[in-house]
Amino acid sequence: MDDPFRKPPLFDRIGGRPMLEKLLRRFYADVRQHREIGPIFTSHITDWTAHLAKIADFWSGTLGGPAPYCGPMPAKHVPLGLEEKHFEAWLGLWERHCRAHLPAQEAGEVIFVAEAIGRRLRQIVATAPSSTHG
Repeated sequence: MDDPFRKPPLFDRIGGRPMLEKLLRRFYADVRQHREIGPIFTSHITDWTAHLAKIADFWSGTLGGPAPYCGPMPAKHVPLGLEEKHFEAWLGLWERHCRAHLPAQEAGEVIFVAEAIGRRLRQIVATAPSSTHG
């Protein structure tokens, strides 16, 4: 029997893969133009189509949808020389795009997930050996 009080996964509530891909395309278009984080992305990503597909795979699983992504997401960020200003810029843009393109409840939930990921990445970057970043 279905539980009438159980919400569908966040992935479904935001509109599934089509809405996720739309959100990511718009978000990363702004990321690429951003003065703080744009240069980091453009210096490390040569195939944006593949990158967006991989990021969509990651977010799909993270939001309760199909989880085709597998890989060392946190480790890939360590050698980038990320600083607090980079995390703040990324999260600020992400929040703006989520609020602009998703219903309010779901936007808040997706932002919450991103903030948790940001906290984890900050910890990983901060505790990595100094020879791998900086």
